[in-house]
Amino acid sequence: WTLNYDIMARFRRRTCVILLLFILFICSIMMALKTLRPDRAGFGDPFGLGLLPELQQRTVLLDNKQNSLNRVQGDTVTHVSNLHSIAVNTMKASMPPVNNLEEELSSPNYNFHIFYYSWFGNPQFDGKYIHWNHPLLPHWDPKIANNYPKGRHNPPEDIGANFYPELGSYSSKDPSVIEAHMKQMRSASTGVIVLSWYPPGMADENGEPTDGLVPVILDYANKYDLKVSFHIEPYKDRDDRSMYHNVKYIIDKYGGHPAFYRHKTSTGRFLPMFYVYDSYVTIPEIWANLLTVSGSQSIRNTPYDALFIALLVEERHKHDIQRSGFDGMYTYFATNGFSYGSSHHNWASLKAFCDSNNLMFIPSVGPGYIDTSIRPWNNHNTRNRVNGKYYETAFSAALLVRPEIISITSFNEWHEGTQIERAIPKRTGQVVYLDYKPHKPSVYLELTQKWSEKYRKEQEQWLM
Repeated sequence: WTLNYDIMARFRRRTCVILLLFILFICSIMMALKTLRPDRAGFGDPFGLGLLPELQQRTVLLDNKQNSLNRVQGDTVTHVSNLHSIAVNTMKASMPPVNNLEEELSSPNYNFHIFYYSWFGNPQFDGKYIHWNHPLLPHWDPKIANNYPKGRHNPPEDIGANFYPELGSYSSKDPSVIEAHMKQMRSASTGVIVLSWYPPGMADENGEPTDGLVPVILDYANKYDLKVSFHIEPYKDRDDRSMYHNVKYIIDKYGGHPAFYRHKTSTGRFLPMFYVYDSYVTIPEIWANLLTVSGSQSIRNTPYDALFIALLVEERHKHDIQRSGFDGMYTYFATNGFSYGSSHHNWASLKAFCDSNNLMFIPSVGPGYIDTSIRPWNNHNTRNRVNGKYYETAFSAALLVRPEIISITSFNEWHEGTQIERAIPKRTGQVVYLDYKPHKPSVYLELTQKWSEKYRKEQEQWLM
């Protein structure tokens, strides 16, 4: 009996010790978890949510990101929406105030300039199609021209482009289109829209006057913290006198708008910037009348002084640009090898020339090139996009020469297949359009944003 009593006593002591240890273990766990819980968590917050910063961040930003993510991230939105439905009610107490646009879009890079065209029209907004019905342009040699089709395109199924826009055969007057474009350009982290511009009442041979759209474009650009510069197109009798009036008109009418672009120069001045397309058509002596201090029509040191950027095509143009009094040069064309200026391997020598002559060098990068929908005989200038590799190669070449500004050809020059605007796969009875597969419609916007950030970081290193 004594033996049984000893056994029972030992058993009770062991049970008490185990129970005590178990209680201490539970207390330790509770204390540890209490220390991990965020101090700012309010009553009713789901326990442990603060330990998942990714979930918390997505939940806080979801309302502001959802529209842009539908465009940029595809299926990710569905996943985030599920997280939102679970957690949003209990997160409201700790939700910080956010600015919708700033949270959902990349910050603008005002050293990334992108060429933009507002010349498209459709029956709903313009009473007819404009530019989407572009004619097939004949080759200058009649013998070659006879081997290719003639006529014009017949929208909306048949448009003058090798790719098809996600927005369809849109009108540049459609406010929803303008806003969508601004949002796409801002999502790509570009900062300055270089707007194709003709003087009031003038247009390209296939279009209609578009100067009336400028105020609307400026307003929408301002909404997205974008700036607008002007790409002055060649028009009949463009010379020093008409250009003086053009510049005066633009600055007087639009210069007070908060979205009007001014570039900070090395001397600390903030000057408008004008890109001048086909500047080489006019002789240097005429330009010098406008752009040099001693010129008869000089705009220098007047309220209309600005930075004027000339198009460089051939190598000899660099000397003409210098003599003309221009402030810099750009290369525009997206076809590597098409011209001296658009050939990446020439950019280093052009940058060196500009540096030694106090000029700006602005290389133009593009995602590819194809214009056979309007110039069916021009296959030899096609440049395949190679699923984005061509675009990235161009950016890489541009960064190597450390330019102050990089220009992008283009946001929406659909005729020449240089657009980074969202495009979709489309097949009609007549044609199979090219597309961005295997990537999403937004791939070139995303690549632009990637290189904008890379450029921003590298510029910081150059300035150190």
